[in-house]
Amino acid sequence: GNGTMAAEESGNDLRYIIGVMRPRFLLLAVACVFLGLAAAVWAGYGVNPWHALLCFAGGVLAHGGVNAFNEYEDIKSGLDFRTERTPFSGGSGTLVPVPHKLPIALWTGIVTAAVCVAIGVYFYLLYGWPILAIGALGLFVIVVYTPWLNRVPLLCLVAPGLGFGTLMVNGTYFALTGAFSWTALAVSFVPFFLVSNLLLLNQFPDVEADRTVGRKHLPIAIGRKASARVFALFVAATYLTILLGVALRLMPPWTLISLVSLLFALPAARGALAHPDNLARLGPSLGQNVLANLAAPVLVGIGLLLG
Repeated sequence: GNGTMAAEESGNDLRYIIGVMRPRFLLLAVACVFLGLAAAVWAGYGVNPWHALLCFAGGVLAHGGVNAFNEYEDIKSGLDFRTERTPFSGGSGTLVPVPHKLPIALWTGIVTAAVCVAIGVYFYLLYGWPILAIGALGLFVIVVYTPWLNRVPLLCLVAPGLGFGTLMVNGTYFALTGAFSWTALAVSFVPFFLVSNLLLLNQFPDVEADRTVGRKHLPIAIGRKASARVFALFVAATYLTILLGVALRLMPPWTLISLVSLLFALPAARGALAHPDNLARLGPSLGQNVLANLAAPVLVGIGLLLG
């Protein structure tokens, strides 16, 4: 009867809601929140488990929200019908067969953003306005990333790193402690460089399709070859941050275990420099890049907990 159809329909809708949030990629938010939490523990703060849970929920929802808004814009502009998807780039493809379900992506973005605002307001009541400033900036990046930042090469390059590194790590630290610290700022540069790099390399396969909808990210603006050099530079900056952090005693020596993630980051950079225009051979680099993005923040976090 109609009941089963309605149930099936809502079950499908749930599948689309989860699909546009790109669940496979949400581990990145978990890694970045963990880094902020680990910095708070290392600084000697007692961490309220409920507050930690709220931080993880906020981080994952913010990430899912930016993905949903991105899917919405990319279907609306027609981009997702022209993109050659790889496992790591080109969107989830969730709505490509059902473009009439487009409002689901928009509402997923709106609702996740609203929940993030609610979490922000809660911490504001606890600790005051700085968390609202971080949240407002984060929300701004989420909403304008696809329609606007994607057309300004430099902003497009650093926006992901700002969101996941600077805002998410320092925001988590503040939400758990009511304070800011040089350590949190220092460790936040690890995901700042890595996540900027994550999106930079993922733009390589999308250059032709992205150009048709007026995007102007770095690989479109300066070409893939020069972008690969920027990528290599950001890899170097990531690990320099860690070495400097330890040298300046902003992080314990244990955080040096994160250098193990060079096993992923170096081959990713080598591959990007060697085959910037050969997308078939770039595949392994895209995967190694994702692994570096997850491994480095988690290992720095574990180093802080051990330290």
